Amino acid sequence: MTELTLTVEGMSCDHCKSAVEKALIKIEAVESASVNLEEKQVTIRYDGTKANPEQLIEVIEEEGYEVLD
Repeated sequence: MTELTLTVEGMSCDHCKSAVEKALIKIEAVESASVNLEEKQVTIRYDGTKANPEQLIEVIEEEGYEVLD
């Protein structure tokens, strides 16, 4: 498993947290996704042979949030 932590702008409440986590979990390669609202970060554990960071970022951005470098 690969672990990736991304900084995500725009998450401010439990609804935001839930939306990002649920969108990521729908990806078959994702084992877990955990949002830390205080840090504005999401930590994703996924199978790096089945998904890549760009795909994960795209899913987050489709939910309306901005992933920072």
